[in-house]
Amino acid sequence: MPDYNRLQRQLGYQFSDDSLLKLALTHCSYGSENNERLEFLGDALLNSTIAQQLFSQFPDEKEGILSRLRASLVKGETLADIAREFSLSDYLIMGEGELKSGGFRRDSILADTVEAIIGALFVESGMEECQNFIQRIFKERLETLSVDKYLKDPKTRLQEVLQARQLPLPNYIIVNVEGQSHQQEFMVRCDTALLKESPIASASSRRQAEKLAAAKVLEWIEEKDND
Repeated sequence: MPDYNRLQRQLGYQFSDDSLLKLALTHCSYGSENNERLEFLGDALLNSTIAQQLFSQFPDEKEGILSRLRASLVKGETLADIAREFSLSDYLIMGEGELKSGGFRRDSILADTVEAIIGALFVESGMEECQNFIQRIFKERLETLSVDKYLKDPKTRLQEVLQARQLPLPNYIIVNVEGQSHQQEFMVRCDTALLKESPIASASSRRQAEKLAAAKVLEWIEEKDND
């Protein structure tokens, strides 16, 4: 039987109701009593708490930068990393099929479990304790968070994202050019290995259209990472 006391020491929080912690660790493959509702609650609490923290931490930044910073923190990849720091895969309760398929290593399951634990903590102890927990587990990431990379233009950021994932660089294709030479409208498509349907953007210059198309790909990546 897993040592839940050890896990709670790692989390820095002791549940008075062990059944609530066990529910937070129970994947839907195990049965109807699972952590999906707690995960839903934890997701909302996490986004709200991180938004408040960033609002205070970066008082001079605009909404767009704050949104990107939040997305980088609450995305599934980051949450899965946090889950691994707590060795949550050792405590997951899941159905035999999911267990055999390696579900205990899957990023999406690990990320959902972190959110479920946040939800369970809120149910037991309320908002203040929940926010303290979130700030504690994100402490190092918040302290090292840099705005600089979010000030780079979308083309540069997209190139860096694709390189980090060992994917080919984006290819920008001019789809159409309309208007007279002094007032042209460029329509550009951004092809990447990530998307089957490449986004298209229009602007008064080719360079600006490329930036806008790259920004659309980045938005898709951020949304997918947050799912």
